[in-house]
Amino acid sequence: MEQDVTIKITDRDGVLHEVIAPTDMAMNLMEVVRSYELAPEGTIGICGGMAMCASCQCYVKSNHELPEMNDDEDAMLAEAFHVQENSRLGCQIHITPELEGLEVELAPES
Repeated sequence: MEQDVTIKITDRDGVLHEVIAPTDMAMNLMEVVRSYELAPEGTIGICGGMAMCASCQCYVKSNHELPEMNDDEDAMLAEAFHVQENSRLGCQIHITPELEGLEVELAPES
């Protein structure tokens, strides 16, 4: 049975939001942030989730095992601002049951 997962997202103002994300709609983290309007329109997911911009960069705060970065994501983060060791592109993190309790923080706008 498909389930929803709880994800903790700290927005760019430092406010923590605990949101529920479905695991059965093939959503990614960037889309979850947009659906809850945790970032102003036009400041996140600008490329539509193709790993062509870094507007959905986030810092992964919890010890979840995430899928390996692909080359596009790696290359994009190599050029992005405010990159940290735990940076990932939200559009490349797909919502799965394994992400229950994931904690992320949205990177500052570049």
